Amino acid sequence: MLMQAAFGFGGVALSALSADKAFGETVISGEGDGRDATNQLLPRAPHFTPTAKSVIFLYMDGGPSQVDTFDPKPMLDKHNGKSPYDVIGKVERTQFNSIGKVLKSPWKFKQYGQSGLPFSDLFTNVAQHADDIAVLRGMISPFSEHTNANYFLHTGIGVMGRPSHGAWVTYGLGSENQNLPGFVILNGGLTPPGGLDNFGSGFLPAAYQGSMFHPESGLVANIKPREAKPELQRGKFELMRKLDQGVLGRMGQVDSLESAIANYELAARMQSAVPELVDFSGETKATLDMYGINDEFKNTKTYGRICLIARRLVERGVRFIQLTCPGGNGDRWDQHGGLVDGHTKNARSVDKPIAGLLADLKQRGMLKDTLVVFCGEFGRTPFAQGNNGRDHHPWGFSIWMAGGSIQARTAYGPTDEFGYRAVDGKTEIHDLHATMLHCLGMDHTKLTYRWGGRDMRLTDVHGHVVKEVLA
Repeated sequence: MLMQAAFGFGGVALSALSADKAFGETVISGEGDGRDATNQLLPRAPHFTPTAKSVIFLYMDGGPSQVDTFDPKPMLDKHNGKSPYDVIGKVERTQFNSIGKVLKSPWKFKQYGQSGLPFSDLFTNVAQHADDIAVLRGMISPFSEHTNANYFLHTGIGVMGRPSHGAWVTYGLGSENQNLPGFVILNGGLTPPGGLDNFGSGFLPAAYQGSMFHPESGLVANIKPREAKPELQRGKFELMRKLDQGVLGRMGQVDSLESAIANYELAARMQSAVPELVDFSGETKATLDMYGINDEFKNTKTYGRICLIARRLVERGVRFIQLTCPGGNGDRWDQHGGLVDGHTKNARSVDKPIAGLLADLKQRGMLKDTLVVFCGEFGRTPFAQGNNGRDHHPWGFSIWMAGGSIQARTAYGPTDEFGYRAVDGKTEIHDLHATMLHCLGMDHTKLTYRWGGRDMRLTDVHGHVVKEVLA
């Protein structure tokens, strides 16, 4: 009787959880890919030999200004204060359509490394790794509003509900570590417009959704074992496993329930893996200093901490790690006003930690098979919004990539002389996704999931690999 009651309660609990998007969604019968839902994170072979095993995606929330970071434009200095209609010509309507005068960059640019790639004074630390970086200056997006642009950047479509790029990667390759999620978001303090749907699994099984880690609050809530003795904890898990199997025996194969069970079991395994992940006692002071963890600026410390955790996650076989920015630096990188103050603080938060990450990966021999991507959802206008800000700009902006098979010392896709429009080598978000998957050994046209009566993919029916930035 007691056992029957337990099964009943277990079935009710799991049925309730299955309706929760966080614990999985029922796949329509006859669709999906036929995988065993209880082993969804097992490693899987790529389509071809990869040049990268993991991705670290440095998401710059709000859209850094390309003409103030990686794409110098002397013509802005020459025509500073003039009407953009007179010197640029046709100007598209901006998000807020408050179009001011041409605005030169407040920062100076210098050339770095043997490549001579230019970086502004905002990124003097990252600039030391110029010879490890490829800058893509001709990025374009179909959206100039944060939420839609974020969905597009993260999922390949401008509305909520589709799988994130990290979910697709984990679906395609599984994970080399069964004690940690395959897709991890390290939250520096900001959740992007569009919220957690940017990191969701969409129509893919819930095992592939991003797991949010909060380094400032111990990474994961409720991760400590409740039982003082390990044998008691193991006994509890074994009982839960038996109860779960009893539910499945009565209900048959239900993807949502199997995903929920798999997530419970992963959480149990994380109880030992997560505390060890944030234990920096084995790291040298030189390493901590290199990441900026001992910096006097609080946000540098925060971002340095998550950059170091990102390296440790790569070491442990996690496939896709995304970092978000610290808050408190103005409105993210979204400086409609206060450009100098906001961009200076944002750059100060991330410049030293990112440089430390690149240096650390390189000296450990890990950069060659780790793809690092620095990217916002769009750029900023080369003219002012008001007196001292820049509006949203999707017609030509800059990102950079390093590691994997990336052709370092490269600047690809020029914009016009004002940094307004991409004029050659235009790179769409679908192309970025296709290139990322290529580095991981996956053909973006073959990474599909049957849903809604057709084979779906991250790049939809678009995208091409940007071979110009591959070695």
